[in-house]
Amino acid sequence: MQSPTGSVVALSSAASTMFSIGIFLGYWGLHEPSVWRVGDRVVAGLALAGFACLGSVPWLATSPAKPNDESRFLMARRAFLCGAAAVWVAIALSLVL
Repeated sequence: MQSPTGSVVALSSAASTMFSIGIFLGYWGLHEPSVWRVGDRVVAGLALAGFACLGSVPWLATSPAKPNDESRFLMARRAFLCGAAAVWVAIALSLVL
């Protein structure tokens, strides 16, 4: 089995970087002493869904597949897009709410 090259490595490293930075900042924000409102729960749920998508990207991109089957990599791309969008929407909502 060949080692991943090109866009697989780029996609996996981008998702891993966003995941690790986001989880660190999210964990830091969870220790606020104030009571959570509904908006806070929506933002946290959206961010966690985004982090779940981002966390699955390296697994999807590097999982074994048939030689000319790009379906797993396309799923990884969609998971990255959904994860990044969910995280950015959560960030924007946190500023508005």
